[in-house]
Amino acid sequence: MLKIILPTIMLLPTALLSPKKFLWTNTTTYSLLIATLSLQWLPPTYYPHKNLTPWTGIDQISSPLLVLSCWLLPLMIMASQNHLQHEPPTRKRIFILALVTIQPFIILAFSSTELMLFYISFEATLIPTLILITRWGNQPERLSAGIYLLFYTLMSSLPLLVTILYLHMQTGTLHLTMLKLTHPILNNSWTNLLSSLALLMAFMVKAPLYGLHLWLPKAHVEAPIAGSMLLAALLLKLGGYGIMRVTLLMGPLSNLLHYPFITLALWGALMTSSICLRQTDLKSLIAYSSVSHMGLVIAASMIQTHWAFSGAMILMISHGLTSSMLFCLANTNYERTHSRILILTRGLQPILPLMATWWLLANLTNMALPPTTNLMAELTIMVALFNWSTPTIILTGTATLLTASYTLFMLLMTQRGTLPTHITSTQNSTTREHLLMALHIIPMLLLILKPDLISGTLS
Repeated sequence: MLKIILPTIMLLPTALLSPKKFLWTNTTTYSLLIATLSLQWLPPTYYPHKNLTPWTGIDQISSPLLVLSCWLLPLMIMASQNHLQHEPPTRKRIFILALVTIQPFIILAFSSTELMLFYISFEATLIPTLILITRWGNQPERLSAGIYLLFYTLMSSLPLLVTILYLHMQTGTLHLTMLKLTHPILNNSWTNLLSSLALLMAFMVKAPLYGLHLWLPKAHVEAPIAGSMLLAALLLKLGGYGIMRVTLLMGPLSNLLHYPFITLALWGALMTSSICLRQTDLKSLIAYSSVSHMGLVIAASMIQTHWAFSGAMILMISHGLTSSMLFCLANTNYERTHSRILILTRGLQPILPLMATWWLLANLTNMALPPTTNLMAELTIMVALFNWSTPTIILTGTATLLTASYTLFMLLMTQRGTLPTHITSTQNSTTREHLLMALHIIPMLLLILKPDLISGTLS
């Protein structure tokens, strides 16, 4: 564990002390080395935990998410270079510092085996994210987006803290491995129903569940590209991961809690997909599509079967890479046209033909076409939901149909059609951008060859 966390922390002095000329080169290369080193966590073992220490341990649920978070740091640094081109060197250093500070907290959140440490690192990721959005966002609305993010997350996670303390009072320990050995603490009395609701609520807002999702499109639209990638690929996954961890503690959940969450999640997948069909803002469209995909993850992790957990796990990883790639593509458009409005940025295929190829690939993975892990994940989740309750097939089927519709709508709007008259000259796509897209798409295509690396269950 330390051989990843310590080099990550040493990125901070690297960012501060690197010569101005080599700032981007040093930080990107160093973080890519850390990402490569973290791949050792992926191969499944037959032991419950790898690298077990008193506070942290890696099991099958956390290892794919840990590798994903290490993998995305160099990609975020690469994506931000053009965005920060004209900023003074000090501000560039502070930007990289903010990105790097989040990393150890995310690693701790995904690998902690102690609930209090998990809660602290879960909350600590909020501060650097807030700094990224409010300082480097594009428009004046970034302040209101930051306030939305802060208050939604804090309001929902205070009950979580109270419940964690209550659990500690009941059992005398907050260690996950110990809690699994005790009897299910939460039964069907009102106190326990409310405390299990409080445990889930913080993660439902983070994931986000439909109805508690209003902070997400705001934060995504206002955030800089690295902020959007971070939110979509990692911070939403903290919600899904928390649900999977906490539901296992609660023993068989009472049906009173099951139904509203699964209903809301599936209904949300349907509603947000419909909202995507009439979006005018490209980043907002991709943000709403995240809510729709995470709805499936929430529904699956509430069922608590092996199949459902496995599907939710694979979907979280696939969605992390897909949505991050879509945000990068939206950013390349934005840097050239300085507009996110779909009508003003259409018909870019003749000008940037190679970018159009990346757009096509990203959209096909978002639609869950074979041979992508997205397809495997969605099918697994659908089968698990269908097995739990037959009518869910109507909701999931319609949501899939709508996903295909809005993805094709996004592809056609950005790439096809006549070029608007105000676009007279655009810069060519750079090698950096192509490398960035390739580093998103290659892992996705390779993972389908051995999906049990990310399926969260023992092979």
